[in-house]
Amino acid sequence: MEPESLWPRIEPLLLDVQKPARYIGGEEGACTPVHRPGTVSWLLCYPDTYEVGLPNQGLQILYEILNERPDALAERAYAPWVDMEQAMRAAGVPLFSVENHLPAAAFDVLAFNLSAELVYTNVLNMVDLAGIPVRADRRAASDPLVVAGGHCAFNPEPLADFVDAFVLGDGEEAVGEVTDVLATWSAAPTQGRDRATVLRRLAQVPGVYVPSLYVPRYEGGRLVSVEATDGAPATVEKRAVADLADWPYPRNQLVPLTEVVHDRLNVEVFRGCTRGCRFCQAGMITRPVRERPVEQVRSMVEAGLERTGYEEVALTSLSTADFSGIEQLVRDVIGTPRHEGRVSVSLPSLRVDAFTVGTAAEIQRVRRTGLTFAPEGGTWRMRRVINKLISEEDLYSAVDAAFSQGWRRVKLYFLIGLPTERDEDVVGIAELGTRCAEIGRRHHRGATVVASVGGFVPKPHTPFQWASQDTVAELQRKVDLLRRAAKGARGLTIRWHDPEATAAEGIASRGDRRVGAVIERVWRAGGTFQEWTERFDLVRWTDALAAEGLTLDEVVHRERQAGECLPWSHVSAGLHSDFLWQDWQEALAGGAVEDCRWTPCYDCGACTGLGVEHVVASPEPPAGGSQGTGQDLANGGRVPVRLVTGARD
Repeated sequence: MEPESLWPRIEPLLLDVQKPARYIGGEEGACTPVHRPGTVSWLLCYPDTYEVGLPNQGLQILYEILNERPDALAERAYAPWVDMEQAMRAAGVPLFSVENHLPAAAFDVLAFNLSAELVYTNVLNMVDLAGIPVRADRRAASDPLVVAGGHCAFNPEPLADFVDAFVLGDGEEAVGEVTDVLATWSAAPTQGRDRATVLRRLAQVPGVYVPSLYVPRYEGGRLVSVEATDGAPATVEKRAVADLADWPYPRNQLVPLTEVVHDRLNVEVFRGCTRGCRFCQAGMITRPVRERPVEQVRSMVEAGLERTGYEEVALTSLSTADFSGIEQLVRDVIGTPRHEGRVSVSLPSLRVDAFTVGTAAEIQRVRRTGLTFAPEGGTWRMRRVINKLISEEDLYSAVDAAFSQGWRRVKLYFLIGLPTERDEDVVGIAELGTRCAEIGRRHHRGATVVASVGGFVPKPHTPFQWASQDTVAELQRKVDLLRRAAKGARGLTIRWHDPEATAAEGIASRGDRRVGAVIERVWRAGGTFQEWTERFDLVRWTDALAAEGLTLDEVVHRERQAGECLPWSHVSAGLHSDFLWQDWQEALAGGAVEDCRWTPCYDCGACTGLGVEHVVASPEPPAGGSQGTGQDLANGGRVPVRLVTGARD
């Protein structure tokens, strides 16, 4: 029997809250599943507001896949803003789905997308709002399972006390296998469900990590091991979809009823990155590169624009300008007769060494969308350390191409606090930004450049995972140094991320299982929506650390040592630890490595260990850049790039 809708109790609350459209559902593309016996019910949860969470492609992909299955269904929930939460708690209304407005506790699974560490307190808050015990070991047989996935799941330990199971890597195939395991459990009477048995079965699904089956061991206040029990695998390997062509999702992108971030048609053109930027967790954990067939991209764009009515399409990936034949693809999208003069294309992820005048010319034919380049480091020395092999000439050429094609504003993104960083590297950010603004003024008198600066956090499964993280005071000193260096620079604006928020991100990124109690204390002290400036307070985090006998220096700032047990050592992104360590040593020596799509294999482990190969449209890099050519597209297909395992230098 379908659970009873909470809508009669929800509707009156919407009269007194901001943006009531966050909670009503009914978007174009949404499903209205019918709950029936024999169906595993999933509540896909995004632990931030509706306008942030709705465009998330990972959630939308799983939403479609599950609702296509005859034995499953999926609805969605987003974190209610503080005004709605207060109203819900006062009225006794639990967390609910936006499709049928059903109570979260009526679902078999609450599945969270973890795309940023500072949403962790929202995860706890949503579980609590659902009326489910926050800690996994206190849940009863009748309680739903709480699962999580996303990039942040590659260090699951800070949330290990609260999440029943994590799915590592690509979810398209894994979500079906998890559903198969849950089918019998879901069909049992709620009071008779055996959580321990189903969790042991889930632990046998490749890519699924069940924290309760792993025991951390400490000596002298340091983690020394995480040991598997009860037949669980010693190391949990990520899942990787071999061919994106098999998963042309989302087919029915949700069209919101209110303003959201990234409000446009989004089509993923490839997954993975082999540029080897040493700070970039996303690039490391999503290897290898798997391009979607060009014809499939075209058809997804065409069908999506027709169905949604959008007039902007974003071709998404970690580095979209690297997609084989990107200029021809943009030309085809914009030049389709029915789109002529109406549909614009944005490439959210651009490398300056893959951006040409031709690409700029195609993008701006209809409408100039936002343009952001990410040099990351202020000097060539710094960019070699981080393996972002972009020369000043690359940057200036890309910026000149943009301004020459009519752009009047360009954004640049940099990191400070990187390993081996010197003050001249920080000042170099101002110098690059000033020079770019000068180039812009050659084309337009009012041209401007915005340089956004973030604080570096050493992320798991990257070569920099052993690095120290700058203190708040040191990051602030560098921000002040940069501001002084840029003072008076015409057309240049400097923006920066709060160094205190960077410290909190480090706690959640780098911590072991003991940090779970810290996150819980922050949440209980009112610390929800920690990604929102007006809600963030580092004192909550430092007080919680102190209460648990931990310090920022121990959890965040100290450098990790060779052979040290890292909190995430028992989960694998497919990368060999010795590869990462050697690349860390190479970084300290100022050495760089080329993109392995076009060079001999470095034996990082991603392809050989997972049995998945790079899939690209062209097996050879084109002369003068990383894009493909019109002929690549004319040939129509992709080819797997077979890698030869060899010793690393």
